[in-house]
Amino acid sequence: MEKAQLMTATAGPALTGAPMISVQGLVKRYGGLTAVAGVDLEVREREIFGILGPNGAGKTTTLEMIEGLREPDSGTIVVDGIDAVKHPSQVKRIIGIQLQTTALFDHLTVRELVGLFADLYDADSSKKRIDGLIGLVSLDEKAGSYVNELSGGQQQRLSIALALVNDPRVVFLDEPTTGLDPQARRNLWEAIAGIRESGKTVVLTTHYMEEAEVLCDRVAVMDHGEIIACDTPRDLIEGLALGSTILARVARGNVSLDELRRLPAVTEARREGDQLSLRTGDVAATVSALLLSAQRAGWELEDLTMTRASLEDVFLHYTGRSLRE
Repeated sequence: MEKAQLMTATAGPALTGAPMISVQGLVKRYGGLTAVAGVDLEVREREIFGILGPNGAGKTTTLEMIEGLREPDSGTIVVDGIDAVKHPSQVKRIIGIQLQTTALFDHLTVRELVGLFADLYDADSSKKRIDGLIGLVSLDEKAGSYVNELSGGQQQRLSIALALVNDPRVVFLDEPTTGLDPQARRNLWEAIAGIRESGKTVVLTTHYMEEAEVLCDRVAVMDHGEIIACDTPRDLIEGLALGSTILARVARGNVSLDELRRLPAVTEARREGDQLSLRTGDVAATVSALLLSAQRAGWELEDLTMTRASLEDVFLHYTGRSLRE
């Protein structure tokens, strides 16, 4: 499925605006290290909310405190009206969790394992319901296969089905596509979109910018234990007025950076060897003027490409470093 198609598929129902999760002043320290430093965030009902950040940003620790798996040093957490700090067991009954790594029983089939988890939760373990969960994550053809016969992507989808057996109100996915190939990642995106379409709220952490941009209604950018920006992917990008980037290779001619900086709508011009990079607020105006200038001055430009600003640019703007550092 192409990115544009998937974005349409994940559009989902209109958000109600009602807070499903409300977090205020959340702090977690380990000795002299502050892993989470006063996080405030609100997740609306029936949205896909993403937390984006590098390793060590505090994403997983934040989720574990919301899930009731780790006790905060200070702060408040309310999940669907329940105080998660005072009543963690009540919260656990209404949430589903897919962890970064999950140990499964290799010698049970997919259908047997989903049924076992449903029984452990005292949930509906009828064949109809089990087959429905398996179908939701597109494992119908693997229902009779043993877990150790599944690919990495199929095991990830199975772990999401297991997170849904108790029919949770909120589903937490911690870096669900890490280590998967591009096709398996896109298959999992469709499964996550399907969870939201079924009326649930989804909170996920990810390293992948495209994943956050395609899937998430809103994204919180996290670094050094703090939320440093939070909005829709589009508004995060457009709010910084980062514009787009034009890239080209100079095959012939002496291109002046001063002349490039004078082109319409150009906000930044760089040249490294024969590679040009122009940041612009109006791609059409800049490209037209660039090609006209090249014709007049006898430059020969090759490999002309244009890229719009992305969440990567947003992250660099706020943190000054690459997401993967």
